[in-house]
Amino acid sequence: MTLPRAYEDQLVERAKQDADAFGELYDHYFGQIYRFVFSRLRDQEAAEDVTSEVFFKALRAIGRYKPSGHPFSAWLYQISVNAINDHYRSRKPTSSLDSAIAVADPARPVDDRVVDSAEAARVWAAIDDLPPQQRAAMTLKLGEDLKLAQIGEILGKSEGAVKLLIHRGMIGVRLRLGVVVAIEEQS
Repeated sequence: MTLPRAYEDQLVERAKQDADAFGELYDHYFGQIYRFVFSRLRDQEAAEDVTSEVFFKALRAIGRYKPSGHPFSAWLYQISVNAINDHYRSRKPTSSLDSAIAVADPARPVDDRVVDSAEAARVWAAIDDLPPQQRAAMTLKLGEDLKLAQIGEILGKSEGAVKLLIHRGMIGVRLRLGVVVAIEEQS
């Protein structure tokens, strides 16, 4: 559920002085930001830590926040992308076989689920190697399944620019994974 823009703007202004107002923002956006972070980290404990860090950073910086015509969530997503990148830079990513199996369909054979999990990890690793703008657009599209307009609001770009970032990101991922499309081979 989206907060009405006028109410959200008033709430953000109040949050600069009032902890209860920031708490309301936290309550409204926590689930959304946690799901985004978890979709990238695939580790509950790490996602909880990074999501907490996102809101601590937001709380510390709320006094400097200036509305830009985009929803407040766009600012939180930007903080999230940076916090996720910091997490990967500071720690070697780990993956737990148990957590990979837990998020997969239990009706499928374990070996199929493990192969799918390993392939997903390869794809996300390739996305992590993309330039920052492409990585952010791909993460918001694939990890959060946001529409191009929503991604544009978050990144401060037009829908056309987002479409181009995603297209270039897909090409970059294919190159990193060694996937060549038949049409590209004929060129």
